[in-house]
Amino acid sequence: MPDQEAERLKRLREKQLTDRDPLTKQRTFQHTSSVKEKRMRKPFSFSKAWSDIPHVIKYPFYALIIGVLIILILPTFWISPYTFITSLAVTAILIIFGLILGNSIDLRDEIKDNLK
Repeated sequence: MPDQEAERLKRLREKQLTDRDPLTKQRTFQHTSSVKEKRMRKPFSFSKAWSDIPHVIKYPFYALIIGVLIILILPTFWISPYTFITSLAVTAILIIFGLILGNSIDLRDEIKDNLK
């Protein structure tokens, strides 16, 4: 029993000494600053930046591009006073579909990450 108490007191004293060490804050600051510097040295990559954007933003953007193409191309095939309104409606539907699809893919990825 006395050996256990002596060990406990020894560990407590070591912990107190390490807690009072003034260099621990300096070491942690140096570590975080060196990590930041290494991160800043990496070259910027558009593909990395694009992959960091959530799908709930990317998919409606794709849908908007497709919708704009529909707005530009549909009047050449279908001559009607309702062509522009129809193409706007198709664009809106595609954007809503992109939001739903992007959100579901983000949720799937989040569930996969939480299961790991």
